[in-house]
Amino acid sequence: MRYIPNSPEERDEMLKIVGLNSADELFRSIPKDVQLNRALNVTEPLAETEVIGVMENLAGLNTASRKTSFLGAGAYAHYSPTIVDHLIQRSEFFTSYTPYQPEVTQGTLQYIFEFQTLVCQLTGMDVANASMYDGSTAMAEAFLMAQRVTRRDNIVIAETVHPEYLEVGKTYTQHGDLTIETVHFDKESGRILADDLQKLDDKTAALVIQSPNFFGCIEDIKDLADKAHEVSALLIVVVTEAISFGLLKSPGECGADIVVAEGQSFGIPLSYGGPYVGLFACKDKYVRNMPGRLAGIAYDKNGNRGFVLTLATREQHIRREKATSNICTNQGLIALAATIYMETMGKKGLQEVAMQNAQKTAYAAKRISEIEGFSIPFSAPKFNEFVVRAPHAAEEILSKILKEKNIIGGLALSRYYDDNPNDFLVCVTELNTKEQIDKLVLSLKASL
Repeated sequence: MRYIPNSPEERDEMLKIVGLNSADELFRSIPKDVQLNRALNVTEPLAETEVIGVMENLAGLNTASRKTSFLGAGAYAHYSPTIVDHLIQRSEFFTSYTPYQPEVTQGTLQYIFEFQTLVCQLTGMDVANASMYDGSTAMAEAFLMAQRVTRRDNIVIAETVHPEYLEVGKTYTQHGDLTIETVHFDKESGRILADDLQKLDDKTAALVIQSPNFFGCIEDIKDLADKAHEVSALLIVVVTEAISFGLLKSPGECGADIVVAEGQSFGIPLSYGGPYVGLFACKDKYVRNMPGRLAGIAYDKNGNRGFVLTLATREQHIRREKATSNICTNQGLIALAATIYMETMGKKGLQEVAMQNAQKTAYAAKRISEIEGFSIPFSAPKFNEFVVRAPHAAEEILSKILKEKNIIGGLALSRYYDDNPNDFLVCVTELNTKEQIDKLVLSLKASL
């Protein structure tokens, strides 16, 4: 369908039919102080050739591809096999949407089923769903699920969970009965303070941790699971870097009840922040409280296999106000990209990528710690991110090496923590070469 705007005469006719005299009356419920009482600041109409010229000029200003980047913090640069992009652009996949009619959407249901199966294998959990927007909203949905399961109204969350994830969780729960308390971290190890777990009690629905956490430190999930289960609370494990599943023991093996993760690392480009895909898995006994939907396998009377929506307790299906979720979109295409990536890489491929991340990170951390004035403040084991403490303001150092050496050296933590002006977060993936790491080290030395 072409976009053809309504003419002034047509607008007047529509207003007349609904009994209004002007468009202003149509929007009278919107407070005057939030209305834009001026014309939009947009250019005059352009011809198609002129639009192409403008876009090409803008594209020419983009120099990001010529920069060496050590950014992470929830969005990671990994190699994606070309087959991923090739396959998802096939027309039958590119237009996939929620499979309301299983008899005509077997292909879509099959890859959703495979996606769920792979997520279960990665996380060590019994069941997984599909349709989460991203990792942060999956975590927020896990808050609400824990409340339903335990009938308790308090969430205890580690301060080492990504600050932006925590903000999403607060947004989701700001108008409900759920309260959120924070557990502080040990300034020496970078892990959760065990003493602070006294906040866990018979009102706690769940303890929420991230591992590797926001500082790149790997938490002791088994110990934390035991602490949560002592008060009959659930343990929710958040993972922002999905490649870590290829090396670390799965959260399910360590006693997690719900695992949520961001799947962007699995063949999905950074794309200025999205679209991404959330992973959500839990123990089988909690499946009916799980948000989203679940694809499964069924057999007809002749034994022929078919894929179906086994559970779809979303309000636009059947449950209405009693639904476990009101997520109304479908990240099917992104889930397919993640599925193709995982099946292309396989178990050994994912392990190799994870090992390269860990080894290159260890090398980078060692080299940076050898620079006079620089240190690695947290002692806990790391995967592919670590905090660097500089001798003066991190923002100044990072700005200098970006301007002079074209290196994005990391993320200044003062963005989230006012009392850490000299700290910055460095991420190293398989795409960072030894030469790039050495260049970062030399640049940091020269910045003093």
